[in-house]
Amino acid sequence: MRLATAGAALSLIATLGLAPGAARAGLFDDEEARKAIVELRGRVTAVDDQVKLRATELAALNAQLTEQLAGLRRGMLDLNNQLEAMRGELAKLRGDDEQLARDIAEAQRRQKDVGQAFDERLRKLEPVKLALDGTEVLVDQDEKKAYDDAIAAIRSGDFDKSVKLLDSFQRRYPGSPFSDSARFWHGNALYGKRDHKEAITAFRNFVTGAPDHPRAAEALLALANSQAEMKDPKAARKTIEELMKAYPQSEAAQAGKERLASIK
Repeated sequence: MRLATAGAALSLIATLGLAPGAARAGLFDDEEARKAIVELRGRVTAVDDQVKLRATELAALNAQLTEQLAGLRRGMLDLNNQLEAMRGELAKLRGDDEQLARDIAEAQRRQKDVGQAFDERLRKLEPVKLALDGTEVLVDQDEKKAYDDAIAAIRSGDFDKSVKLLDSFQRRYPGSPFSDSARFWHGNALYGKRDHKEAITAFRNFVTGAPDHPRAAEALLALANSQAEMKDPKAARKTIEELMKAYPQSEAAQAGKERLASIK
């Protein structure tokens, strides 16, 4: 069988016109080609192994990067949530600041109003300086108003009201700088309402309590007139004599001297 095969091969070679040496050369070339193919396959396999290794490494790296990217996304999401929370807190703080500013402004306005009201009340309570019967005095504003109201009633001819106001004034302000003047005008109010008996008492109390008062002479003359109205000429003349003796240079003394002639 081998001989037949060899013969067939030789016959094929002879048919092709190849010499035995040429056949050997062809067989040698095939062997070299096989070796080259095997070597090439080995290289391809090595390259393929390297590619697979690299692919595995790249897959691992890609998985790692993917995980890192997911972590970064989660971090960015958390950071965004924190930023939104901070924006909300900032907006709340701004709102609180604005409300606080409004509250402060309102408190300052109220404080200003309270301060102005307090100053106004204080001004009403502060004593005022004025000249009274040639003397500078300090009096409370309420005290001055009470006195002024009583005098205004006399000037308007409302003697009943004036008597009541002056009575009240003397009870409320017994040590007032207006006390002497209040007693004098009280006598005049009583005279004006034709209560001559009470007027005599009021004028006498005034002169006795304030003999050096600028209106003392005038009060004695009014006292004499009240006595004359009471049909007591003797007492009236005696009062006028007292007037001319105590206050000889006064206008009231001159008027009293003239009044003597009419008192009978």
